[in-house]
Amino acid sequence: MKTNDPLSGVKSRVLKVPAYSLHAYEAEIKLNQNENPFDFPADLKEEVFRRFRVREWSRYPDFVPDSVRKLLADFAGWRKDGVLVGNGSNELLQAALMVLVDNGTKVGIPAPTFTVYGLIASILGAEIIPIPLDPDMRYNVDEILSGSAGAGAGVLILNTPNNPTGSVISNDDLKRVLEEFPGHVLLDEAYFEFWGHTALELLEEYPRLIITRTFSKAMGMAGLRVGYLLADEALVSEISKAKLPYNVNQFSLTAAEVAVENRERFRPAIEAVLKERGRLGRELGGIPGIKVYPSEANFFLIEVPVDPRLLFGDLYRQGILIRDVSSYPMLSKCLRISVGTRGENDRLLSALRAAVGRRMPGGPEGARESI
Repeated sequence: MKTNDPLSGVKSRVLKVPAYSLHAYEAEIKLNQNENPFDFPADLKEEVFRRFRVREWSRYPDFVPDSVRKLLADFAGWRKDGVLVGNGSNELLQAALMVLVDNGTKVGIPAPTFTVYGLIASILGAEIIPIPLDPDMRYNVDEILSGSAGAGAGVLILNTPNNPTGSVISNDDLKRVLEEFPGHVLLDEAYFEFWGHTALELLEEYPRLIITRTFSKAMGMAGLRVGYLLADEALVSEISKAKLPYNVNQFSLTAAEVAVENRERFRPAIEAVLKERGRLGRELGGIPGIKVYPSEANFFLIEVPVDPRLLFGDLYRQGILIRDVSSYPMLSKCLRISVGTRGENDRLLSALRAAVGRRMPGGPEGARESI
């Protein structure tokens, strides 16, 4: 029987999954998406433009961008045929899950973490096995193994440093996971440059490990959408079947090429972020009532003494945009703040101190709202 219902035929599991969404707020100071506050160097932009201008726009990019793969392989210390380039690391995570997940496949995912993992896996028909972090938002290897291997999971997704908590899993702990977990482990290293550690050394010994990285964070290329995947060559060959042809545009490939060739140019910006991370963490921890979770990324998770949605609004009215993560599991009292420039962080700290002071019991707004 004919129906005019536009959703008739849409998979029921898709209808049940909440969309990943981000309201398009506008603000003078943007500290909500873990972006690098320092832009891609201006002279390197000019070099990208120079190289791109000589290409014919009517031609597709390289079907297999071997020049970029070779540069990434040399940069990472891995083999070229074990590198896959994508339209951001999220596309590569999706491609890997498309290859590994079937209807009913159990996928272990720590909670809280980046919600896109569960969204993609659920749409593909996976049964999500949530694995809670400990009360200090740290990974617990025993919990990871009992929650994933113990539940019969075929895939485990880990993010280190983890978004939104900033917590990490050491290579020793990861090695134990790889020894005892029988399935594939997807390791998202989107923020590894800020931590200074990588699990790359484990790839040779553990061919079920898949590592994804991005140019969006430390390289300041979030607007160009470039990521890459590192894995065993045989696995990369299969995952490549799930990515679309010509998936990365030529401009972004050119920018990635220039960035890797000039990778030392990004070190000062990374160091500046790390310096500000230390200062910002200390200052946030000095605000009465605020708990700062340790972070190895370019952001902080903080627990606040009043409704986080009210503080989010207070800051936004001051032209400062942060991320409200209070809807995440275990984070009902939390906000996430990206590390900005020194001036941006000073504005944030001043506004946050004032907002918390007003809303704490005994403060002018707290007293008024308690009546």
